[in-house]
Amino acid sequence: MNTPNKLTVARMILVPFLVLFMLTDWGGEANRYISLAIFVVASVTDWFDGKLARKYNLVTNFGKFMDPLADKLLVCSALICFTATGKLAAWITIIIIAREFIISGFRLVAADNGIVIAASYWGKFKTVSQMIMIILMIMDIQNGAFQTLITVFIVIAVALTLISLADYIMKNKQVLSMQD
Repeated sequence: MNTPNKLTVARMILVPFLVLFMLTDWGGEANRYISLAIFVVASVTDWFDGKLARKYNLVTNFGKFMDPLADKLLVCSALICFTATGKLAAWITIIIIAREFIISGFRLVAADNGIVIAASYWGKFKTVSQMIMIILMIMDIQNGAFQTLITVFIVIAVALTLISLADYIMKNKQVLSMQD
């Protein structure tokens, strides 16, 4: 297994630990900082594994499949934790997760028909905005300006989620008309 794929697997292994520290008091007062460290490290591996894979031509079928899955697990797990603890409205989590299911379905149908749907810039902006939003929410600094910043990033993340969904559908609408 090459280094980018090992980083992807490491990101997936970090997800249960993120959930553990976000939903329990296992780490005591340090939970927020431990959660933040886990999420930031996992997010950095996302950037780093892609960069390594492209730079050294280490792109594999495993990586093509597992890297986006690892990203979805990381982000969706954090969002579900925020919803479970009452820090994020369920409808926001549902919109973000629904978009991921829709795009994954699109990609599966396209792949069955020999079409590769590449990641778009809107999708990349969406991912970055969601990761920043999650980092800010984990930090949860209790002052008005910071809370406003969190709200702004929630709005940006939801908007980019919907824009990237529309972009994928518009650019790949032929996938919808494919017959078995």
